[in-house]
Amino acid sequence: MSITLSVIKADVGGYVGHSESHPDVLAKAGECLARAKKDGLLVDYHVTKCGDDLQLIMTHQQGEDNEKIHKLAWDTFVDCTQVAKKLKLHGAGQDLLSDAFSGNVRGMGPGVAEMEFEERVAETIIILMADKTSSGAWNMPLYKMFADPFNTIGLVIAPNMHSGFAFEVHDVKEHKKITFNTPEEIYDMLVFIGAPSRYMIKAVYHRETKNIAAVSSTQRLSLIAGRYIGKDDPVCIIRAQGEVPAVGEVLEPFSSPILVEGWMRGSHQGPLMPVSIPDSTPTRFDGPPRVVAVGFQLSGGMLIGPRDMFADKSYDLARHQANEMADLMRRHGPFEPHRLPLEEMEYTTMPEVAKKLEGRFTDL
Repeated sequence: MSITLSVIKADVGGYVGHSESHPDVLAKAGECLARAKKDGLLVDYHVTKCGDDLQLIMTHQQGEDNEKIHKLAWDTFVDCTQVAKKLKLHGAGQDLLSDAFSGNVRGMGPGVAEMEFEERVAETIIILMADKTSSGAWNMPLYKMFADPFNTIGLVIAPNMHSGFAFEVHDVKEHKKITFNTPEEIYDMLVFIGAPSRYMIKAVYHRETKNIAAVSSTQRLSLIAGRYIGKDDPVCIIRAQGEVPAVGEVLEPFSSPILVEGWMRGSHQGPLMPVSIPDSTPTRFDGPPRVVAVGFQLSGGMLIGPRDMFADKSYDLARHQANEMADLMRRHGPFEPHRLPLEEMEYTTMPEVAKKLEGRFTDL
């Protein structure tokens, strides 16, 4: 059967500060989606969180970018924001950048990842959710999953994967896109996706079957709002097993922490730490950045799960390494490379300071 899987997230209020999602907010979201399922709009749903971000996981048969589904998510975020305001949670409704729904939540603040596909005999899904980081955080993991044979041995020994994958890459500043075919265009692609603050992997497709394999959110809140609101805290949907990487190949990139944009005030580089959902509570310098993974089997659109994939003890070393990396980066304080480069600070106070001091700069 054809099914659409939508993951739509927003920060509607933090508890305490930016560190956690309040149980009452999650409960309100569950009530909203339960009504939608009862009314037949949704096939199934799951409400969860990553740090202070509310995550709505929904299956339906309305297709991608459906106005009813997006309005459901928006209305849910609005209702949850009211709960957050009543509890005086921090930054209540901060990701809702508009006063009224306009047909689609894209460009309105919430992060969105959606894919429509024909459900396989065994449909395995991994959903990645991150907190205190930007949308480009998925670039290296997706590259490793779908193009690096040192990570994914299926690219070498699985006949149905050997022809490679196609990567749709978005230039989020110029609003353009390009598709790279791997493995032959790997070097060309790396020129761009190695700059994840601007060029982001939006989707990955199996080259022979053209089937969707992965899709991510590429919303940049600062580009939408024109000022610093908060980090994008992206989501990513990945189909696993069969003609696409196995579950272990999908999760393997997170066994070695990488540095990503985000952390305190969204203005620092920090290690992306794989954690269980209960441990997605960033408090050290509002971090370090966290990533969680939930796994499902789909059966007639029903979400069989979830499994908390990073609760596995085998990621203990990655978490230890991430903490050591956090120590190293914190020693730099307000200096690069811990603080982001100036070109990435344009949505902070940097322009105001530069303008104030403009007359004091003289020629050498």
